[in-house]
Amino acid sequence: MRENTVGRKTAETDISLYLNLDGAGKSKIDTGCGFLDHMLTLFAAHGKFDLTVKCVGDTYVDYHHTVEDVGIALGEAFKNALGDKKGINRYGDCTLVMDEAVVLSAIDFSGRVFLEYDLKIPAQKVGDFDTELTEEFFFGFVRKSESSLHLKTLSGKNSHHIIEGAFKSFAKSVRKAVAVDEKFKDVLPSTKGVL
Repeated sequence: MRENTVGRKTAETDISLYLNLDGAGKSKIDTGCGFLDHMLTLFAAHGKFDLTVKCVGDTYVDYHHTVEDVGIALGEAFKNALGDKKGINRYGDCTLVMDEAVVLSAIDFSGRVFLEYDLKIPAQKVGDFDTELTEEFFFGFVRKSESSLHLKTLSGKNSHHIIEGAFKSFAKSVRKAVAVDEKFKDVLPSTKGVL
């Protein structure tokens, strides 16, 4: 079973996270940031990952450390759950419509860290969530998962829908990338022989 549990404790956050790549989309999320909880619930549901996250963070300051560190913990769980990466598709992409917003996501679990972040989010806040933290989450994820991720707004002016579209598109892209091709389940998806 491709699953992993991550514990991450710093002076700013205390995180416990469980991930099952071959789940059914079940989630139990409590980060102390309602908007992030909603996005992670969507991520689990649309990616069909089982995900449990508990984070106690310094949210009395703001949500920055919580959002970034949850991204880091999730990336670490993916890296660990993927193991040697044999048999995975490695690449995944999705263009997703979220009402009037259209968002593109493409990922490569290459072992190399890169984030091309081109989400055009017009509002500075959605509720009490600083929208600039969306980039921090995804950067934390790529750093620890050692992946290359591209996110782009193709159209849309509603900030909530753009971010929600990004998380759903991200989930679909990741689902494709980590899926195992049974025909090549013992083959590393690289001509270099290493990822």
